[in-house]
Amino acid sequence: MSLKQQIDADIKKAMLAKNKEELEALRSIKSLILLAETDKGASEEISADKENKLLVKAAKQRKESADIFTQQSRQDLADKELFQLNVINRYLPKQMSQDELESTLKNIIEQTGAKGPSDLGKVMGIATKSLAGQADGKVISETVKRLLGA
Repeated sequence: MSLKQQIDADIKKAMLAKNKEELEALRSIKSLILLAETDKGASEEISADKENKLLVKAAKQRKESADIFTQQSRQDLADKELFQLNVINRYLPKQMSQDELESTLKNIIEQTGAKGPSDLGKVMGIATKSLAGQADGKVISETVKRLLGA
């Protein structure tokens, strides 16, 4: 079952349960998918990889918005963003733990033959592609810098 079909099924469930907040979050995800499908040059169906990228971007936006609302003492708006973030996280692949991330990054560093901070770009290029959706780019970057001794 594709992400779009899963979202449609969950929208129906939310409508039957009269859960307005969840319905709003699900519709925003569906909207992202529909916009991606109708972009210029896009094929009929978008790939699972592209769907993951859309969800990661949406999750990041929700988290940043919630942080800003919290700083501005608007907890009501922050709570709404965090709820939508939780709904989005249900559809994202399981995030790697710090130990799993370090282990994977050590393997990538070994494969690329990276020796120090000057090889950061070489490692990051491979790491971001292979770990897309499984770990936040910022966390990957910080871990690689630490492992390379930057």
